Amino acid sequence: MASVLAQNWWAVALRGVCGILFGIIAIVSPVATVLTLALLFAGYLIADGVFGIIAAVRAAQAHERWGLLLAEAVLNILMGVIAAFFPGGAVLAFVLITAAWALLTGGLMLGAAFKLAQSHGRWWLALSGVVSLLWGVLLVVSPLIGAVVLTWWLGGYALAFGALLLILAFRLRRERDRPAGGALAQGA
Repeated sequence: MASVLAQNWWAVALRGVCGILFGIIAIVSPVATVLTLALLFAGYLIADGVFGIIAAVRAAQAHERWGLLLAEAVLNILMGVIAAFFPGGAVLAFVLITAAWALLTGGLMLGAAFKLAQSHGRWWLALSGVVSLLWGVLLVVSPLIGAVVLTWWLGGYALAFGALLLILAFRLRRERDRPAGGALAQGA
């Protein structure tokens, strides 16, 4: 596998460049990025719904159960259309779901911390729960700012991921050009 990666180092580099470009766009223009992601998700839901309807029709033709397939497909199309016409609403829903998750997990972590023995990192678990609760409260209080912050985090991740892929790509290229006795060619 290492030799295949080395021969195709340019593909790894291209992935890295795409990651870096996406990261820059997400950081510089977070609102446009998050709305674009909502529209892409809407397109995915609609396409998935269409394919789900095809699967339901084929199941019905084969005299198999098709009702739940059709219901899921119609729901996907409906949610995709809603997200396409109201991408801001889709983003808001995502942020509020993230807030609910943070609040629930924070509460559970805090509860677990008080049941944990003192010597087993109880306060670290409690602190983690408090941080999660604070994150959830901040998202509920200001969901639009939360969406921007989530987009910045996504951008930061994409920048770091892209940079690491570029480093890997140029290392692979160097290994590809090295004589056959190189470490990568030996499977290291």
